[in-house]
Amino acid sequence: MNTSAWKSYAVGAAVVTALLGTTACGPDAAEDSATAAPSDRASATGSAKPGATATDSPEPSATSSDPGGSGGTGDTATVAACTTEHLAVSAQKEPADSKEARHLLITVQNTGDKKCDLYGYPRVRLGADARTTVPVIKDSDPDPGRPVTLAPGDEAHAALLVSGGARDEYEAKSISLTLQGRKPGTTAGTAVDVPMPVRTLYADDGQLVTYWTTASGAALDFIMSK
Repeated sequence: MNTSAWKSYAVGAAVVTALLGTTACGPDAAEDSATAAPSDRASATGSAKPGATATDSPEPSATSSDPGGSGGTGDTATVAACTTEHLAVSAQKEPADSKEARHLLITVQNTGDKKCDLYGYPRVRLGADARTTVPVIKDSDPDPGRPVTLAPGDEAHAALLVSGGARDEYEAKSISLTLQGRKPGTTAGTAVDVPMPVRTLYADDGQLVTYWTTASGAALDFIMSK
């Protein structure tokens, strides 16, 4: 074999060897690529928390003005119902120099350090043996459906007609008062005995009471003519 033919043979052998090497490593390279891809994807998403995407809505949070709450801050906070534990209660004859005690003005004063709401009208029982509470004068509500809000030191009034000239007169030596709660049919606090303006009241089945109001004169107008 001459020199030229030997060189051609050497070049051809080198090309074949290179092709065989490429074919042998091809599958390994593809396998390595397929193996590395999941790892790369995991590292790209591993720092993201489930559900924390830019389009998710934020979770709702509680606010101080929750209607069912016990209080809160700001103007929208719920005002608690007044209870007898934080009210001073009194009753006086109207007019004060009257010989009879048929017309009484019941007054409550907020002795607490927070505002409170008075609901409806006082549930009054005249005498320890009273079988029912005093009926309310329905058109005496100054602002139907809304409570009377008392700041510390504020007062509210309800007028009480002890006897309306009806039948079944009886002696009453006590006045019991219960406050109404926010929901109809509920009470706020416990019943209290109102100090008697006289030793004995002569009540009958014509007795009546008004809704709470901050205007004592307006309350009395509903009973003084009776």
